[in-house]
Amino acid sequence: MPVLQFKGKSVIESYHHTVAHHRLDFDKKLSVLPKGEKPGLDGNLIIEGDNLKALKSLLPTHAGKVKCIYIDPPYNTGNEGWVYNDNLTQPQFKEWVGQTVGKEGEDACRHDKWCCMMYPRLMLLKELLREDGSIFVSIDDTEIAHLRLLMDEIFGEINFLAIVSWEKVFAPKPAAKKFSTSCEYILAYAKNENMWDRILLPRTREQDDRYTNPDNDPRGPWASDNLLRNEHRDNSVYTIISPKTGKEWTPEPGTSWRHPESEMLELIESGAIWFGEDGNNMPRRKKFLEDVQQGRVPETLWPYDEVGHTQDAKRELTRILGATKRFFPYPKPVDLIRRVVQITTRPGEIILDSCAGSGTTGHSVLKLNADDGGDRRFVVIQLPHDTHEDRKAGFNICRNVTQPRLQRVIAGYSYKNSSNRDVSIDGLGGSFSYVRVGEPLFGEYKDWGAAPPEFEELAKYVFYTETSRDCDPRKFKKRTGFIGETEAAGGTSYYLLYTPNETADRELSLATLDKLLEKDTNRNWVIYCEKIWLHQDQLRAFEKEHGKRVRAMLVPFNLK
Repeated sequence: MPVLQFKGKSVIESYHHTVAHHRLDFDKKLSVLPKGEKPGLDGNLIIEGDNLKALKSLLPTHAGKVKCIYIDPPYNTGNEGWVYNDNLTQPQFKEWVGQTVGKEGEDACRHDKWCCMMYPRLMLLKELLREDGSIFVSIDDTEIAHLRLLMDEIFGEINFLAIVSWEKVFAPKPAAKKFSTSCEYILAYAKNENMWDRILLPRTREQDDRYTNPDNDPRGPWASDNLLRNEHRDNSVYTIISPKTGKEWTPEPGTSWRHPESEMLELIESGAIWFGEDGNNMPRRKKFLEDVQQGRVPETLWPYDEVGHTQDAKRELTRILGATKRFFPYPKPVDLIRRVVQITTRPGEIILDSCAGSGTTGHSVLKLNADDGGDRRFVVIQLPHDTHEDRKAGFNICRNVTQPRLQRVIAGYSYKNSSNRDVSIDGLGGSFSYVRVGEPLFGEYKDWGAAPPEFEELAKYVFYTETSRDCDPRKFKKRTGFIGETEAAGGTSYYLLYTPNETADRELSLATLDKLLEKDTNRNWVIYCEKIWLHQDQLRAFEKEHGKRVRAMLVPFNLK
């Protein structure tokens, strides 16, 4: 398989492993929750912060849980002003960090920078996907070739699903110097093509209206289908006689009926052949609506009259946030992302967007839930500042655009139409927790710093790094330190003996092990603790006596 080479690839391929795990801090004031409910990571989430750090910090709770990922990354056109900010210290990256990515001819490394930005994020997104999940990435002509090769390499060429063409405009641009661009693209890949769970689109009213019931057939509405094939078959050339009028029909030379004579007689007798109201029309086969596939297979051309265009998106965002509100410059239509969510998820499943922008993905999930009564959940991540200009102006996209938009579509909003009349839009309902990417869980040299992490936060991290699985915080037992278990090799229990303060350390001693024996029957114990008060020979003797295997780990020093 051809692979893409670019400056910095040798370093960036494993960079996602070295990204520090950061805390996720809740902001109750910016959250929208039912009365009395506390913010949490198990519902809808708006996450403010660098998406690379946010994705890494979601692994302990969301790895392998996300059914659909949609992202709309920078297209790298040279006009967006996006900034390369990944904090890599290697020489080939130092000159890039904090620099706005320029236009073709002005910035010789612009495509390398884009690939280096995308690679670790795609690697983390893959870890978050369910085995039957899929990822959809919006892009235009500038980087589509590079993106296709990156995704072939990361997700596997065999898991490629489609390149969708979205008709983004409803009219050509007369001022275009070469071609007027009508489409953008969405690359779709499965985590595992054999397991991908494709969902049919609902049938349209126009499709169903083609089915009528002029003869009041008890099987319901039907449409007629041609009974002739343009091919001669000896066993399908015979005369059909109308049972009502006796009129006869025989295939012309070179053609034949679609059914053998015995089968045709059965169809006529059952009323499945239509000869017209007076019985004198050319016979046709009834095709009943109840027998038709109850849904539409998704196609790769998405026209604007079905999923919206760029002007629809801008107009809707203006209505929600107000005409004078500064907002994200390139929003996508709600119905475009709704289409992605519709063909990839069912109620109760999670949709992730790590380039949230104005929050269209969250809005789309809420809208689809309102339409079908579902309870899908969204996780949307957005940088505070996409550009240096936003930073200088103090304009926080996540707080000033993403959060207000979702808050208003949940509660309902009003706007003035072209006639200056107030129009009220009902709320879609729903809720979300607002989260910020906080400080690293521990420092570069494995010290806690001034603020040790909470037990639950560290427990999630420990369990995930040990098992590559998400944990269930409801099973945590602070008294014993139990944080979870796995079944393989006689069962493995995981413990965290830790208190988030600087004055008391929880130790691992023979007394601790004896206490665990009372209830824990698993053969293997992995115990993270702050102090070890027993020698290796004591530990080996305990293991031999009780048939256990115990691995003692010090926090924070033995954390991965």
